[in-house]
Amino acid sequence: MPLLVRDAAAWFHPIASTPQLGQADDREMNASTRKGGIRASLAGSCSPGEGARILALVLLGFATACGGPDLPKKPTPEVLTTTSRTADVPIYGEWVGTTQGLVNAQIRPKVQGYLLRQVYQNGASVTEGETLFEIDPREFKAQVESAQGEVGRAQAALDRSNQNVARYRPLAKRGAVSRRELEDTIQEAKANEATLESAQANLEQAKLNLGWTQIRAPISGLAGIAVAQIGDLVGPQNLLTTVSTIDPIKVDFPISEQQYLTWRRRQIEDGDAELNGVAQLTLSDGSVYPSLGRFYALAREVDPETGTILVEASFPNKEGLLRPGQYGRVRVQIDRISDATVVPQRALKDLQGQYQVAVVGKDDVIEMRNVEVGPTFGPDWVIRSGLEPGETIVVQGLQRIRGGVKVIARPAPSPTPAGERAPSAPRTGR
Repeated sequence: MPLLVRDAAAWFHPIASTPQLGQADDREMNASTRKGGIRASLAGSCSPGEGARILALVLLGFATACGGPDLPKKPTPEVLTTTSRTADVPIYGEWVGTTQGLVNAQIRPKVQGYLLRQVYQNGASVTEGETLFEIDPREFKAQVESAQGEVGRAQAALDRSNQNVARYRPLAKRGAVSRRELEDTIQEAKANEATLESAQANLEQAKLNLGWTQIRAPISGLAGIAVAQIGDLVGPQNLLTTVSTIDPIKVDFPISEQQYLTWRRRQIEDGDAELNGVAQLTLSDGSVYPSLGRFYALAREVDPETGTILVEASFPNKEGLLRPGQYGRVRVQIDRISDATVVPQRALKDLQGQYQVAVVGKDDVIEMRNVEVGPTFGPDWVIRSGLEPGETIVVQGLQRIRGGVKVIARPAPSPTPAGERAPSAPRTGR
């Protein structure tokens, strides 16, 4: 220990005694003289307390250089794991659709006249044959009466002609009248008969016109708000209102040509050439419509401007929740992946678009592995490549681990099977 103190004093002395050395005239001191001066200077300038501090610093340096006590080791991280598995995963397409009445009847008057009365209530349900509007019927009643008079006149003329024919026939046989007079009488009777038929047709048309002053609903459904007002002069060119059948109700949505081909090929492979499938409707507020729909119709052609084909699905609407013109998202299964490798979505780590899973390998050592993902299905995610079925992966504790770290792996609690609830919206994998 005296040697350590002496060496420490020799090391720190030049800092304390530099001014004294600077005042000396003899800068050519030999090594032995300089060494003795340093020791004498240190002995005269350092107090016992300062010497103790210098000693502590020197000992600390030696302790650091020679190694100190070991720091406590970090505990082995615990993680929850599961096993990758295979499943048949349905592939869904999703499109924006618009609700339409199954039948939309535009109500227009068949005759021209002044609108006298609106019978139905705006926005109310109506039944087939129910009166919606009335047009002033007085003009049409007069036409009926005039047509009835024409029918009576034609009938009288026909009766007179038939009587003449009946009288001239025996006279013509006896030669009392000429054959030509008989033929003229017969022709006159035929002309009067045609005139009567024409008059009767005019009467029938007049009655129809009179009946059409009562504008009735051609179908049962929901009637819209009236466009025309009382007192308007309306005719066949004027739209009065629209009546729509809304139970069931249609949803029109366009699908791309590629999606159509995928869907049809799957139908052909399944041996089902008919238009089928179940549709789910999500409303504009994000809620899922409680009733599933069915395919109703497929358009004849692909729109050359947009490259899409129009599809119609029908949905039950007994409660009348859906009205024509609403928007929603229609989701339909268009394909499926057989024996796909799936893992829980929470097992994936996203690093700027590159997905990784933590695989628990031999001796519980973590391997961070890049994977290619596909679509999601409920709580699971399809893995297209990078992972095999049956491998153990981490589902909880990803933030505490990295590649090459040894972990304590414990099985995660079994989740609710995806088949017990509606699958989430599909997401196309990268």
